[in-house]
Amino acid sequence: MEKEAVTTSAPAAKIIPHTLTGHGQVRIDNYYWLNEREDPEVINYLKAENAYTESFFKARKGLRDELLKEIKSRVVKDDESVPYPKNGFLYYSTFEGDDEHPKYFRKPIGRQDKGILLLDVNALAKGQPFCEEASLEVSPDNTLLAYTVDFLGRRKYDLRIRNIATGNDLEDVIHNTSGSVEWANDNKTLFYVVEDENTLRSYKIMRHELGKPASEDVCVFEEKDETFSVDVQRSRSGDYIIISSISTTTSECLYIKSTEPKAAFKVFEPRKRDHEYSIDEANGVFYIRTNANAKNYRICQTNAGKTGMENWKDVFVYDSNELTEDFELFKNHMVVETRVKGLVKLKVLNTQTGEIYKIEMPEEDYTLGIGINEEYDTQVLRYYFASMKTPACEYDYDLNTKAQTLLKQQKLNVPYNSSAYTTKRVYAKARDGKEIPVSLFYKTNLFKPGANPCLVYGYGSYGVIIDPYFSGSRLSLVDRGFVYAIVHTRGGEDLGREWYEDGKLLNKKNTFTDFIDATRYLVSEKIADGKKLFAQGGSAGGLLVGAVVNMEPALFKGIIAEVPFVDVITTMMDASIPLTTGEYDEWGNPNNKAYYDYMLSYSPYDNVKKTAYPAMYVSTGLHDSQVQYWEPAKWVAKLRVYNTSSNPILLHTNMDAGHGGASGRFEGLKDVADNYAFILSIL
Repeated sequence: MEKEAVTTSAPAAKIIPHTLTGHGQVRIDNYYWLNEREDPEVINYLKAENAYTESFFKARKGLRDELLKEIKSRVVKDDESVPYPKNGFLYYSTFEGDDEHPKYFRKPIGRQDKGILLLDVNALAKGQPFCEEASLEVSPDNTLLAYTVDFLGRRKYDLRIRNIATGNDLEDVIHNTSGSVEWANDNKTLFYVVEDENTLRSYKIMRHELGKPASEDVCVFEEKDETFSVDVQRSRSGDYIIISSISTTTSECLYIKSTEPKAAFKVFEPRKRDHEYSIDEANGVFYIRTNANAKNYRICQTNAGKTGMENWKDVFVYDSNELTEDFELFKNHMVVETRVKGLVKLKVLNTQTGEIYKIEMPEEDYTLGIGINEEYDTQVLRYYFASMKTPACEYDYDLNTKAQTLLKQQKLNVPYNSSAYTTKRVYAKARDGKEIPVSLFYKTNLFKPGANPCLVYGYGSYGVIIDPYFSGSRLSLVDRGFVYAIVHTRGGEDLGREWYEDGKLLNKKNTFTDFIDATRYLVSEKIADGKKLFAQGGSAGGLLVGAVVNMEPALFKGIIAEVPFVDVITTMMDASIPLTTGEYDEWGNPNNKAYYDYMLSYSPYDNVKKTAYPAMYVSTGLHDSQVQYWEPAKWVAKLRVYNTSSNPILLHTNMDAGHGGASGRFEGLKDVADNYAFILSIL
């Protein structure tokens, strides 16, 4: 990587007024010129911003390096995942020494040796500034590995096929896939997903036969509606190939038998506006998760050949207070992941006896989920559990005897005592009376009522839930006396579908006010010092903190905005920008004046004003496919002009990465160290 220069003066972006119009309104964007990714002047400007940010950290006498060393010291260098069984083999991955990437192995069940190396991602990454693997799918006869890899950070994956016995790749290479791939049962036919070159929308399912050029691949499904994206998967039994076409509020599934790869895909249930459903299959029975007559989703079943909704029968009695998130099928059991009052529960149905029970968890605030369960004919469930103080645990749970075995708990490379920390869930009152869940984490003996600095994290979009997971890196703040808080705002699905819908479209501002009200609650309850508050959010969470800082610029001492979606109107008015058309049902279609006006009223970039802004650290990636780099770049340029305080406003662009930041387990920690060094410097 090119070494960045250091400068002590903030760059001043050139002002070139650009006129944007909508519904008779004129907006002037002075920094629209930054949209040109290939323009050398743009690249030079981003490098100048990086140099200025570097000068900020250099002046802090090695704090960033100290934090990075500290965070890395907690990582166990030689680590191995828990093997999982699949089709006669055990599969697992390892990290070794200073390796940034995993190695994937397999061995026959019962063998004690290390097994065969399937894929060494470190070898793929050699000489590459970025490398991220996605799918690894082994053919049904266990001889071939299909894998996908991205070398740019733009989530455009190459599909390759490896002969497992020889370790050599076949000549078949397919570019510009979404990373999703599945095998048919003939071991020579693959189905994969193609992305639109410009919008990056996953819109085609292609069929590839080994040995034939990609130019001869056959399109088996093309999604014409630009608000939908597609994916492909094998059913639980492996007997079917399933295509899912999904928008924010509507979905449709198609299927064929995996023994008949050249058959025409059949529609399972035709799409209908606002009907969301997904399917899986086992032993000729299809199971459906659907919101038809069930806002929080119910699970139904029907026999193959009778897929119409009139044939669907409920598997469970629908409970409107329980959000059904996912399910896993076994020969004699179904395990359902539900959410009650924001917390995940695992509900088990014995399909032979009809018994239903729940697996109980030992803490009041935690994250829980179904793990990797590739085998169908088994009575053992693999699940994971963690909390902000409890490192991640993997369990095998006997669905008949209800006995469980701890297989692995995440280890730190330094002494760690979870009993020295406190986790809890509290409820803050929103201005409209709603109760907002807030997850808290702090070191017990460092907590002093009303005196602790606090980092408040939020997301609040797409129904995404930020569960209270364990992070070894987070200890670098908590061990310095910080309280770490996750605000479960509306816009997430924490309290069910209604909680999500009450924070989207024309209700979006509830997300922002929930975050503000919850933060004020932390101060009023003396959980945090009101003069030592920091806020963090990424992507749509960057929109959250960006909107909040315009609404309440004096509330926080510092803001961290990672890959923030801040230029809402301009992006949503441009259908050529990746993801735009698929998000009309999340933010609204600004071609409709009501949505245009509402988005304009909170868009962080459009609402920058003359005021004293807090210190801000904004990060992005040049190749970001989700939020284009120019949004945060323009935002920072404008903030600097309008800011009346002397607080620093910093921008860092990773010139080699995309939305997820740097690839590699240690490289990614540099971003965390930067964030924490910024917070501690401002504090």
